[in-house]
Amino acid sequence: MNLNRWLRALGFAATAALLIPAVSMAQSWPTKPVRIVVPVPPGGSLDILARTLAKELSPALGQPVVVENVPGAGGNIAFAQVANAAADGHTILHGWDPLVINTALYGSVPYKLAQFTPITLAITSPQVLVVHPKVPAATLEELLALARKKPGFLSLASPGNGSPGHLAGTLLESLTGADFVHIPYKGGGPALADLIAGHVDGAIVTLPAALQHSRNGRVRAIGVTSRARSAGAPEIPTFAEGGVRQYELNSWQGFFAPAGTPDAVIARLNREIVQILRNREVRSQLEAQGFDVVASSPEVLAQELQNGTPRWSQLVKRSGAKVD
Repeated sequence: MNLNRWLRALGFAATAALLIPAVSMAQSWPTKPVRIVVPVPPGGSLDILARTLAKELSPALGQPVVVENVPGAGGNIAFAQVANAAADGHTILHGWDPLVINTALYGSVPYKLAQFTPITLAITSPQVLVVHPKVPAATLEELLALARKKPGFLSLASPGNGSPGHLAGTLLESLTGADFVHIPYKGGGPALADLIAGHVDGAIVTLPAALQHSRNGRVRAIGVTSRARSAGAPEIPTFAEGGVRQYELNSWQGFFAPAGTPDAVIARLNREIVQILRNREVRSQLEAQGFDVVASSPEVLAQELQNGTPRWSQLVKRSGAKVD
């Protein structure tokens, strides 16, 4: 064997030696239950998606997949918990916009975006403005007219200070001159519960969290924040149709592992999660709830973070959103 052939053979052998442990780990992982950490209380759209995924992911991985709700501090508690978790593939973050928003909203956060490895951009969805049936407004135009006529009269709940719902509401105010009283909650579920009970006049939450309540008449859907109507709820007009032209604000949800998680485990997680999300039955179920299924590569989620950081930062400044 000449020298060049010998070097090539040695290189192939070295590469194979490096791949064997990675392949072996992917085959042996997981060795214990996998946690999906959700940064909000039960009942919101994040919780809905996480539990849908966990149900299907458990048999695929051969281990229990449990959903752990860790609300508080706008998601920062959950984000920090996963950022500092062991990078062994047994802890997954169900992240969404505040992972990026909080870096602009707070003076400092207990994590860095570099501490997360993207797995997949799972879904996108618009926010939706819903009101209690007692509110004398059937359209966005009527609601805004009422809010201008009686400044500070109507209360508008959101999943929390600096949440996408809060930013959507304050952006609406800044573009229209309407004046609502913002009532922050610890998640979309509690906000909707108080809205249904009549304790607040309206709320802006993700569409999947409110869609069923809208369809059974517990709340009245006024408009969605996306540029086009949602395929899952074509009956709800957009803010642009309600007279607030060029208004567009969509939310995303994705899954992350702690930085340093082996590539083979990330690849396996991506493959299993994407396959579940693209399953016809699961996809139809999610779309019926108001989700737009993306089910992307890790690189697409990484790009979303990169693009979203300046966009959300600008919106935080423009809206004047503050945290208590």
